[in-house]
Amino acid sequence: MGASIACAALALRSGLALRRARHGRGRRGPDDVRRHLARAKPAVIAIALGAGGGPLSMALLRGRAPFESAHGWIGALALALFAATALLGRRLERGRGRPLDAHALAAVLALLAAGLAAATGIVLLP
Repeated sequence: MGASIACAALALRSGLALRRARHGRGRRGPDDVRRHLARAKPAVIAIALGAGGGPLSMALLRGRAPFESAHGWIGALALALFAATALLGRRLERGRGRPLDAHALAAVLALLAAGLAAATGIVLLP
């Protein structure tokens, strides 16, 4: 999960660079959108797979309830925020509306929630 969160952080960084360029505070290269998508899509997939594996690991390998800790609930919140970010990003990619600000806000909140989930998950390590 650490690698997928790091990949999401890189996607956020490139997305914020696109935002700065859109507001006239930076330059936008021809491959910037492609680079952002190339980082964001695998990150969201990896995060979704990891989030699905967490409850399975708790139930099947550890014999504990999947959401008995704060980590599980914060992780579920982070996953929901990443899903919202991905759905808004998909609308942008397909040219349906311009939910740029909502996409950016959801991405920042998702990464913050993922960081909090990582911090609360440390106590669950073997």
